[in-house]
Amino acid sequence: MLSTINNMHVIEIQKTSETNFPFKIMNDANNHRNNSNKHGVKSLICSNSSIKLSSFSNESKNVVGVIGGVSVLSTLIFLEKFVLWGSRKCQGGVPFIVCSDPFMKRRLYNKNTFMVENMRSKRVFLEEGGAKCIVMPCHVSHALYGEISLGCELPFLHVARCVARELVEARFRPLEAGCGVKIGLIANEATLLAGFYQDELKKQGFEVAMPDRLTMEHIVKPAMKCMKQNDVVGARNLLRIAIQGLLVKAVNVVILASDELQCLLPYDDPLVKYCVDPLDSLARSTVNWANSVQEDTQEIYR
Repeated sequence: MLSTINNMHVIEIQKTSETNFPFKIMNDANNHRNNSNKHGVKSLICSNSSIKLSSFSNESKNVVGVIGGVSVLSTLIFLEKFVLWGSRKCQGGVPFIVCSDPFMKRRLYNKNTFMVENMRSKRVFLEEGGAKCIVMPCHVSHALYGEISLGCELPFLHVARCVARELVEARFRPLEAGCGVKIGLIANEATLLAGFYQDELKKQGFEVAMPDRLTMEHIVKPAMKCMKQNDVVGARNLLRIAIQGLLVKAVNVVILASDELQCLLPYDDPLVKYCVDPLDSLARSTVNWANSVQEDTQEIYR
């Protein structure tokens, strides 16, 4: 069942598990994007789930509220990762609510004031709907995390902090004498300029390596353009060059913080083992929070 509130499509899912998970995310993200546009998909679609529009019971202590970001595709990919991890770590899965506005990118992109109001209204709606934790699987939106989370008394997970925390736990060793552990970062210009990934990584003592200006202009940007033009092979080849360019700088791993580059490399590509998908870290951290609430061992996740 779907409800529309302030032009935002809202779905509330009581419980999910690996067996009733309604979303099928294709490995070829570009095909999924094209199919969504072709058929005019305006919301997340549910089936075989217990759905209602009233608030969750007060007994549900680990309900996760998901704010859909600029990219509906990122929201879908995150939900797949989150539900799969939840079904493995939490008995019966983790209850969650999703609030997504599929037209936000067209209306609000680069209009920060309106974007903050839009995202904050989603956050408040999720809080009133019974969410006990908020997540936002969108790189662009995290540039405004401070404004969106203002006044929020619930745990509000930050994707870059989740990534940095997992990298610390990995206990990497420097690959180059006389240097600290280096982490590569590939993202679009807006995310790089926002600087929140760099800030969180540096707080944990990591050095950050990013593509230089020529690499951005002639490799990273063209790779993203190839995706928009349905040239998956070309995009993959360019992404491989960008990753290898950072690996030769002695980085331990490369963070792919871009909606356009998600699911681009096939799972058996030898470079995949060097890549970090921030949505994986966000999904794992969210499930860990839900599990900690169930076990009354909640940690600080802000």
